[in-house]
Amino acid sequence: MDIKVKAILDPQFQPLSVVVREFKKRVQENESQKLVIGVVRNKGYISTFETEILADGIDDAANFKFIERLAKSMLWVRGGYKIIIAGSKKVADYIEAAYKKGGIREFDADFMARVYETPFVVEHVSIENAPVTKEDAAPVGRHLDGCRIGFDAGGSDRKVSAVINGEAVYSEEVVWFPKTNSDWRYHYDGILQAMKTAASHMPRVDGIGVSSAGVYIDNRIMIASLFLKVNDEDFDAHVKNMYLDVAKELGENIPIEVANDGDVTALAGAMDLNDNNVLGIAMGTSEAGGYVDGNGNITGWLNELAFVPVDYCENAMVDEWSGDYGCGVKYFSQDAVIKLAPAAGIELDESLSPAEKLKVVQKLMAEGDERAKKIYETIGVYFGYAIAYYAEFYDIKHVLIMGRVTSGEGGVILLEKAGEVLNTEFPELAKTINLNIPDEASRRVGQSVAAASLPEIG
Repeated sequence: MDIKVKAILDPQFQPLSVVVREFKKRVQENESQKLVIGVVRNKGYISTFETEILADGIDDAANFKFIERLAKSMLWVRGGYKIIIAGSKKVADYIEAAYKKGGIREFDADFMARVYETPFVVEHVSIENAPVTKEDAAPVGRHLDGCRIGFDAGGSDRKVSAVINGEAVYSEEVVWFPKTNSDWRYHYDGILQAMKTAASHMPRVDGIGVSSAGVYIDNRIMIASLFLKVNDEDFDAHVKNMYLDVAKELGENIPIEVANDGDVTALAGAMDLNDNNVLGIAMGTSEAGGYVDGNGNITGWLNELAFVPVDYCENAMVDEWSGDYGCGVKYFSQDAVIKLAPAAGIELDESLSPAEKLKVVQKLMAEGDERAKKIYETIGVYFGYAIAYYAEFYDIKHVLIMGRVTSGEGGVILLEKAGEVLNTEFPELAKTINLNIPDEASRRVGQSVAAASLPEIG
């Protein structure tokens, strides 16, 4: 594999963006066939990805692995309860086996079935009957009129703002522990208290906007790590409609809009930049993604980039939850920093929590430690190549990075290295994609104002 910018601490790194480029070249030099991947989600929306693969029989194993990675990427970027493979029956059979019970992608199938409350299926059709894209991005957000509550539910703190005509007149951050609490009332009471506090600073409440990690469909909580310890029975009975129920306690018919925090981050960036086609990526406990399209709309896609593969190397680190290798969570989160520390010659005390281990490396970085610098340079190389891969699925003008991994000098080095990769390997993308780190003030207030701007009122 021809990689021009090396990941200094990870010599086995095989960026998927380069794999795509080299596979396309190989296909051009051989007999080929067209293949379309379709993913179907709620309300019958369909996202498609068209590519060329090798003709059946030339190198079926290469076709299988290539399409398996692309199909998984489509699934986690767009979301869906069905994958349609149009074209090669051999490839379709392989993908179907992967997503069956006991298959290598059983986790993905079970996750999507739960999100969309529909059994997961893989279907084969002829290339003549290939699925056609059917999308519907919603013009959500950028509404600044009236008295609004903006609520941001994080894993370690919850933030709420009272926003009047686009200006935050009151904001607070409260430490809480949602991920370790099994009692649904703890979550409900915490959210309600935050909303009531914000409401007390305004003459009335015209609308409520919520930014929260997890998957939300029609303002319902489908899956969210915040409620990890809540049992399934309580989740279905009390958590799924929690934000809708809280809104009712504040008043009848108050419009509420709930969105993934990644999407709200991207929206905050789009509002700050006064532009669109923004991909927002937060590197913290995990990797969170969000996207605002060319019309300034939130798309309803999953944007769960933590599960999107970026490394083709089968020896890459495996994510404990999904059981898959080479996915974003191990490249753009505190896990990435911890993973690379031994290769950099930094020993971390195993008794420390992941967040504390990250702080140790950040302290070394602030002191100008060359070993810490190599960690951020390596993540920057990962990121540059990943942006090029994400560009297969998103039309990107701006990439915003945030999250605790990007704070301080490390984030600057990371972004510089990502820019070097784009300039060296993908000059056509380097001309059109701007890389940004928002300043601290716009990150903190911008997110709550963007959340508050989600519902349309009146």
